[in-house]
Amino acid sequence: MVFVKLREGEGLEEALRRFKRECERNGVLKEFKRREHYVSPAVKRKLKAAEARRKQRRAKRRRTV
Repeated sequence: MVFVKLREGEGLEEALRRFKRECERNGVLKEFKRREHYVSPAVKRKLKAAEARRKQRRAKRRRTV
């Protein structure tokens, strides 16, 4: 959970900007988007395998170039 205390003489806009920055830094939005929809275990496995294949292709391309 992200907390931002209002500093002495700080405006609301500045505090809101700091809060957004902290949320981004802590990955709050990324986690929220990940949990937004349920993904079944079978789909998770397929996505993980596809990501591994893509990483292998990239690594292979980098080695040959």
